[in-house]
Amino acid sequence: MTPPPPSSARPHRPRAVLAMSPEAASAVLGPRALAALGEVCDLAPPPVLDDFTTDRARELLAGAELLVTGWGCPPLDAAALAAAPLLRAVVHTAGSVRGHVTEACWERGVEVSSAASANALPVAEYTVGVILLTGKRVLEQAREYRAGASREDWLRVPAHVGNYRRTVGILSASMIGRRVIELLRPYDLAVLLHDPFVTETEARALGVEAVGLGELFARSDTVSVHTPLLPETRGLVSRELLGSMRHDAVLVNTARGAVVDQDALVEALGENRIRAVLDVTDPDVLPPDHPLWSCEGALITPHVAGSQGNEWQRLSDLAVSEAARWAAGTGFAHGVPRERAAFLA
Repeated sequence: MTPPPPSSARPHRPRAVLAMSPEAASAVLGPRALAALGEVCDLAPPPVLDDFTTDRARELLAGAELLVTGWGCPPLDAAALAAAPLLRAVVHTAGSVRGHVTEACWERGVEVSSAASANALPVAEYTVGVILLTGKRVLEQAREYRAGASREDWLRVPAHVGNYRRTVGILSASMIGRRVIELLRPYDLAVLLHDPFVTETEARALGVEAVGLGELFARSDTVSVHTPLLPETRGLVSRELLGSMRHDAVLVNTARGAVVDQDALVEALGENRIRAVLDVTDPDVLPPDHPLWSCEGALITPHVAGSQGNEWQRLSDLAVSEAARWAAGTGFAHGVPRERAAFLA
């Protein structure tokens, strides 16, 4: 039997602590993922930390070199970092790190990894599915079919229904926006892109046509929103832009509800000028009496585009891989640079 390598040659096993809500830990980090983490880290025993101010939390943080975070992680502010003097890295099992990675983390030089790329895929898949289904007016035709229990003459379907040479506008070449563009390539669609940070040369490399914001809305049969919510993007999808959309065009929003002027959207939907598929709203759970619920042209889904069910395993697999890379000293494959953290929606 080959003897084990001397201790100096063995990969470092950093002390790791889980920091997220218990519900997130239970959903994302099943027994398989926890066992895999235990292979590369000295994983602290429960509890999972969702409060950094308790005595037990301070005890665990005191020895933590790596935090594996998720939905419900408290902010890693100066007080939390003071309780974690050895902390050098954060591996996030979800997308945006804006809710818990603070300026104090960046000032200390804490390395940060995110599973945003893993979470981008189901959002992009959802978006492509919605684009294709709304192009054929599947929901409307199914509703009419159910109401009449009979099939109308299919040769009388209007010529604008269908996905052949339909024009899709992508608002922002974010991680998800780029993935949507990639997944749309096999289809007979024209794809436009508006992103002020993407040059025409870069757009051509992506296989899309770069256009201005107004042109994107005026020319597209479907506009899919993928911009992060920043002060300058709040209400970006304005009354004017919604008013310029083609008759029966579709607005798809899987980004953040506040990017869209929701009052203007309600008006446009009420006039039956456009349709909308909204996986996000403002607020994210609309009150029962909100007028969007009564808009026949709106399909509102409860934030289902992101990872769910068996898709959570993709997040945990990436987190385990990142923890292993960091423990081995090879660096993160999905690191979040400080200057990009604000743009992870």
